[in-house]
Amino acid sequence: MREWLPILGVLKSYDLRQDLRGDLNAGLIVAIMLVPQGMAYAMLAGLPPVMGLYAATVPILIYALFGTSRQLAVGPVAMVSLLVFSGVSGFAEPGSQEYISLVLLLALMVGGIQLAMGVLRLGVVTKFISHGVISGFTSAAAIIIGFSQMKHLVGIDLESSKNVFLIVGEISARAGEIHLPTLGIGVGSILVLIFMKRRVKKIPGPLAVVVLGMLAVVLLNLHNNGVAIIRDVPAGLPGLTIPALDPSLILALLPTAITISIIGFVESYAMANVIASKEKYRVHANGELKGLGLSNIGAAFFSGFPVTGGFSRSAVNYDAGARTPVASIITAALIVIVLLFFTSWFYYLPQAVLAAIILVAVYKLIDVKEAVHLWKVKRIDGVTLALTFAATLILGIEWGIAAGIAFSLFVFIYQSSKPHIAELGYVDDLGLYRNVSRFDKARTFAKTLILRIDSPLYFANMEFIKEYLHDQMVRKADLKHVILDFSGVNDVDAIALDELEEWIRSERENHQVETTLVNVKGPVRDLLAKAGWVNKFGPGIQYPSIDQALTGLQVNQQ
Repeated sequence: MREWLPILGVLKSYDLRQDLRGDLNAGLIVAIMLVPQGMAYAMLAGLPPVMGLYAATVPILIYALFGTSRQLAVGPVAMVSLLVFSGVSGFAEPGSQEYISLVLLLALMVGGIQLAMGVLRLGVVTKFISHGVISGFTSAAAIIIGFSQMKHLVGIDLESSKNVFLIVGEISARAGEIHLPTLGIGVGSILVLIFMKRRVKKIPGPLAVVVLGMLAVVLLNLHNNGVAIIRDVPAGLPGLTIPALDPSLILALLPTAITISIIGFVESYAMANVIASKEKYRVHANGELKGLGLSNIGAAFFSGFPVTGGFSRSAVNYDAGARTPVASIITAALIVIVLLFFTSWFYYLPQAVLAAIILVAVYKLIDVKEAVHLWKVKRIDGVTLALTFAATLILGIEWGIAAGIAFSLFVFIYQSSKPHIAELGYVDDLGLYRNVSRFDKARTFAKTLILRIDSPLYFANMEFIKEYLHDQMVRKADLKHVILDFSGVNDVDAIALDELEEWIRSERENHQVETTLVNVKGPVRDLLAKAGWVNKFGPGIQYPSIDQALTGLQVNQQ
């Protein structure tokens, strides 16, 4: 039972005196932060603002029950909201009833995919997405999110909404139409948010700009002078909704659902791990997938949209003293109170304020330092980041990350197909065998070649290895012995084993060159035993060390 409901273990050891105070404080602060953020992210997703509040109730409660992180703050986030808009807006007009129905179906699909991955223990799959891909995608997505809010910031109903370059071009061409009061509210809100984040940390910045923005609209009558406001926000709790299961729509939304499932989980799991490492407990990838999957299924049935764990809110939740998932339950309860009694307060909230909240929240996702670091440490990882970044900006969200993943896998396959092979020589000062290209004093042997292969052997890299061995044989025409150091080989597939066996037999019969393996790891020794190598080649086919091989082969080591 605890595998599915981790909160049972938390409540069993819950300390009302020590834990409740921190949970109450954190729950209140996150709720204050989440109300404007949830509405802003719903707007980013092309949905009515109230759906951001719906997504901050039932999904949060479900995660608190089924998630494995004690401090992760689940709810609407900018990245997922952009993916929702990008994936669904091509099939229906944002904000329409058809669009909302598609978003509910998408949430159900995301939840189903994540839940299935958790049940099937496929959390490890996400580790195949390289950090360069995630960083490049996140940085590009942050820029796309920022520019998608320009229409609310400048007060122009832009025709372009997804492509950064088209948005820049349209704003430049229509610069004369910029609504200055709207721009003033947006820029002013950004400045206030930055100032409060740096100087007045005890008061949530989003709450401050919401209050100031509404006061400005009311006192200056700005809503009657072209400033767009939220207007009516429906009161009451979300009703039960049943997503329409249309096979053709499911197939059309599948790429977006898969992207959100993986990106949402990666973002959430990364933050959960950071907090868990500080608090000395473990979060489980498959348990997190189950918790997030059930949360998104809950969002689908209660008028929400896809959710995940957010970086900024989770950090605030943790810093505010959250000790257990009870903090999230308190947050959800406070959002319910807002839905029941206070939605009318947001009538005069300017859309430019919500745009400013989004802009300030996502700008820190643009990670220039990571790009410089990867480029400096390993150039190919920097190239992967840059390619993903450019592809996301040019091709769009789904194609961008697909291109990044495809390129990173291609790089992995290409690199593994050309493993590092080092010729070894004896270094007298160290009493060890080392790479002759790195140690000038490494001493080699006249008719014996010692090579170390630093990679598993499999069908894709055996051709490269055989070509390398052939080149070495040509270089040393009087060669009698080849010693292969397998200390870096932890696996060999059947094809590679057959090809290596054929090469050893060919060199023995055609060129009278004996091949010996040394430092063979246990799993590889087991494979050699199953393949009957001792019967085929004799006990001298492998030795525990290079020295023993040289002695057994009667090689003069002086």
